[in-house]
Amino acid sequence: MSIVLSTAALPAADRIERWHEAVSQTFIPLDVKTLEEDPSPGRIVTYQWGATQVSNVQAGSQEVTRSKRLIARDGKEFIILTLQRRGSAVKEQDGRQCLIQPGDFSISDSSRVFRKKVQGEFCFTSFQFPRKELRVRDEDLQALTARAFSGHGGSAALVANYFASMAREAAGFDDFVGRQVVATGLDLLALFINERNGRFRPQAPDTGAAMMVRVKDHILRNLSNPDLSPTAIAAAHFISVRYLHKLFQLEGTTVGEWIRMQRLERCRRDLLRSPAQGLGVATVARRWGFVSPSHFSRVFRAAYGIAPREWQLHGLSGERRPPE
Repeated sequence: MSIVLSTAALPAADRIERWHEAVSQTFIPLDVKTLEEDPSPGRIVTYQWGATQVSNVQAGSQEVTRSKRLIARDGKEFIILTLQRRGSAVKEQDGRQCLIQPGDFSISDSSRVFRKKVQGEFCFTSFQFPRKELRVRDEDLQALTARAFSGHGGSAALVANYFASMAREAAGFDDFVGRQVVATGLDLLALFINERNGRFRPQAPDTGAAMMVRVKDHILRNLSNPDLSPTAIAAAHFISVRYLHKLFQLEGTTVGEWIRMQRLERCRRDLLRSPAQGLGVATVARRWGFVSPSHFSRVFRAAYGIAPREWQLHGLSGERRPPE
């Protein structure tokens, strides 16, 4: 479910105060200075999974500052990854200044002073998550704040494309799926930060995590293929099936179990929409790679304690909601 904050319905004279409240309410406390005589309408649409949130923001010229005073007041440590979609911005942190243009992404750390200035109408997507969930060294993170990374090539493109895809699909994720998608994204971002700091080595312990990010991304993009199998996945990544199984074993699961749960979660989501779309249970199951309707019904009931048809009919009422 999304949270929408907008100043469009307010007179221009009342928009400044409401926008300041909206920004600080959505993100960490920030000082906001509008740079327009008659402030343009602003809009923020936010999705949240646990302590992580994704926000689409659009507004007019302004400057936001995270000051020492605000840092001391709340003491929160968040990392903010921002994908610039329209307009450009100038960001300052850790003694650096950079220009961020459409297609670029940048990283900010809420525990240190930063400033961001945008001229003209803009649109960006931000991802805010607790610092403790990003497993990188502080000095490595600090080396990459207030830098613009192009989403058009190399490892930066992989990061940009993954997070952009997360934002596009955010409305369809429930809390469980959202948390899993975020965890994979943070692994990918940690790999990127380590690589940029020269810490990625073929035999390093984080190599497995890097491969796992690519494997999960491949699986998520091919869930609808009923022939998706450990053999096919391993071949696509030039690794052995044995090594693939070991990667998932380290996370306390198996390749097959992880694929099945990802498929089930998407079926659970789509079954709530299917009556309006005129789709039956079997059609939804086939969409996500389940060939046998009877097999799908068994594994769905085993996972959620309710039959797919019952969930389709009563899921939104809360009367027969499956356990989270």
